[in-house]
Amino acid sequence: MATITTTTEGHATAKAALTLGALGVVFGDIGTSPLYTVQTVFNPRDPHPVGASVDNVFGVISLIFWAVTIVVTITYVLLVMRADNEGEGGIMALITLIRRRDIGAFRTRWLLAGLGLFGASLFLGDSMITPAISVLSAVEGLKVAAPSLTSLVVPITVGVIVALFLLQRLGSSVVGRLFGPVMALWFTVVAACGLRGITKHPEILKAVSPTYALDFFFNHFSTAFFALAAVVLAVTGAEALYADMGHFGRPAITRAWVALVLPALVLSYMGQGALVIDNPKNIASPFFLLAPHWARWPLLFLAALATIIASQAVITGAFSVARQAVQLGYLPRLHVIHTSEETMGQVYVPWINWLLLVSVVTLVLTFESSSALAFAYGMAVTGTITITTLLFFYIVRYHWGKPLWLVALGAGPLLTVDLFFLAANATKITHGAWLPLLIAITAFTVLTTWQRGRQIVTRKREGEEGPLREFIDVLRRPDPRVERVPGTAVFLNRTKVTTPLAMRATVKHLHVLSENVVILSIETQPVPHVPREERLVTDDLGYTDDGIMHATVRFGYMDVPNVPSVLRQVAEADVESTIDVWEASYFLSTVDLSLSDNPGMARWRKRLFLALTRISADAAEYFRLPRDRTVVMGSRIEV
Repeated sequence: MATITTTTEGHATAKAALTLGALGVVFGDIGTSPLYTVQTVFNPRDPHPVGASVDNVFGVISLIFWAVTIVVTITYVLLVMRADNEGEGGIMALITLIRRRDIGAFRTRWLLAGLGLFGASLFLGDSMITPAISVLSAVEGLKVAAPSLTSLVVPITVGVIVALFLLQRLGSSVVGRLFGPVMALWFTVVAACGLRGITKHPEILKAVSPTYALDFFFNHFSTAFFALAAVVLAVTGAEALYADMGHFGRPAITRAWVALVLPALVLSYMGQGALVIDNPKNIASPFFLLAPHWARWPLLFLAALATIIASQAVITGAFSVARQAVQLGYLPRLHVIHTSEETMGQVYVPWINWLLLVSVVTLVLTFESSSALAFAYGMAVTGTITITTLLFFYIVRYHWGKPLWLVALGAGPLLTVDLFFLAANATKITHGAWLPLLIAITAFTVLTTWQRGRQIVTRKREGEEGPLREFIDVLRRPDPRVERVPGTAVFLNRTKVTTPLAMRATVKHLHVLSENVVILSIETQPVPHVPREERLVTDDLGYTDDGIMHATVRFGYMDVPNVPSVLRQVAEADVESTIDVWEASYFLSTVDLSLSDNPGMARWRKRLFLALTRISADAAEYFRLPRDRTVVMGSRIEV
């Protein structure tokens, strides 16, 4: 009995730790939404202002409550998080689920995959806007705590953001342990401040009734419709619940949401609503005015910590999305640094980090306030949510085989809500909503251009490489000009159909070939991880006495492509193998690309593709090859 009790207690402790971890990483973005949501709805500088009348306040707070309930609780927590790809979530997981299964019309699958790719592009825009608006909204607490320091809001914000991005190279493993307790304190304080506001007008709790939202929406449609563009800010970060599911699991995220995050957010929004009813002038900064005067400086510092955590979450998400895009062939090889020996998912991508830093600082200096930036924020959020909902219900219909009437019953109301939010944010295009669209279109163009360019180069490269089996047949014929020398040579190649360019060049120009030759092909599967026992497939290519073999290595898009480690598996697979793992030489085949007038892509896209090749990480470093035993050989191809 004691053993059972200990086991049960240990299981409960592990669950609590996992829930606390999820609290720190997953909910930073949505947890800081109360800083700016209500303030933005009633912003008098909005091109479609909402007056702070009692009826409007009840309607807005009710809309916020039901937006959080429908979009986050129902769409994400109860539904979308059930669609995982080997435990991993996020819009990239939905894309791979659609691509990997031959179900549904071909054109529809690829159209939805392209739409999902655009959603991932919107997320990159979100990764730029979130740090800017979150840190700005926290530092703007100075306007309440110390009005004389208002002019320092932008400089302090820029300083915090620069420091945040400079620290990324250190990794988040150490800081991550502090995230959970800090966010637990944040949500507790947020709830307490909300309760303090509610005591001024307890009747605000009636706003949980959908009748207030419906009455506001249908009887004051024009006002309510434009208010949706700001109301949607209450659900920013919903995608993070899904994207980080692979780190913590659906149960831990659900527990944290239901037990603490949701109640704290609802109390905060209710309290802010009560405060605005008490005095409409409180719309200037309703979140910070909820706190008593003595607590505003501590709340300001706590808010700054919370927004840094929120920013850290989306920055880390951008690194993960970029890494997955590389693995799936949508981006060139980028230099990826793993910042934790224990957690493979903790990565740092320098090129993405500096791109985000420049972009975020530019946004802060351009918009200068969280209210102005909020007009841009909503478009990125609503676009991603709408695409996620659409892809999810396609999977429900064609992957899970649910009847059409059931899919329509669920998708109809949820997509209607999403489309209303999207349409409301479309009215803000001229007021800043163009920004995330421009970022997404740019990112989408980069992703698709790289994919198309790779296809063109691959096709031309295959013509130069020639068939592998024919080349080996030639090698097996007695030829005094070609000498087999001691050692092991590993030639990295895309497939086992064509001959590695480096291998062909070695034989043609140097007239030598190692006694042991491994032609290694690396395949990235549309799954997060490939088990070690399923990772390697060897093939002697029909010959058992010439020392030449082919090995196919399968990695998931979240795995680290460590070639020397895999080579040890090749040696282990054959107990009689003479492969010298520790002294093997690695040969890389590279191509020098040049611009041409050949058909296949527009000239401007060819220039973009060639520019992207210049940021590609060194192949030897990407595949973890030993520098002192790596030889690079190549040829020239026109695109």
